[in-house]
Amino acid sequence: MVVIIRALIMATMAICLISVANAAQGTATFYTPPYIPSSCYGNQNNGVMIAAASDAIWGNRAACGRMYRVRCTGATNQGVPQPCKSTSVVVKIVDYCPPGCKGTIDLSQEAFSAIANPDAGKIKIEYTQV
Repeated sequence: MVVIIRALIMATMAICLISVANAAQGTATFYTPPYIPSSCYGNQNNGVMIAAASDAIWGNRAACGRMYRVRCTGATNQGVPQPCKSTSVVVKIVDYCPPGCKGTIDLSQEAFSAIANPDAGKIKIEYTQV
C-alpha cells in the first residue's frame, strides 16, 4: 500500500512539473469596460473573464476563442514590488491588442484583479493554453 501511495505522489509531482515546464512566460496588462465590440465576436458578450491577444499569440485571429490559464509570477516595476495573488485565472481570447501593446496578454480588469494588484498596471506572467 505504501508503495502505491509513493508511486501516486511521484506521478502527481511529475505531472505538475510538466505543466510548469510547458507554461510560456510573458507580461500582462489590463483594459477596462466596455468590452464590446471585440475583434473576435463583434457585439457578442463573452463575460468578464476575457483577454486581448498581442501579436505574440494572435496568429491572424487563430487565437480567437482560445482559453488560457494565466498566473502572476512577479512585478515589472518598483511601484508594487509584490503584486501577485496566489491564484490563477482562465480567460477567453476575444480581442486583439494591436502593435504597441504593452503585454503579451491584455486581461480584462476583472481577470487582472483576480491574480494581481491592479495598481501594478503590468505584471510578469506564466500562461498555458487550456
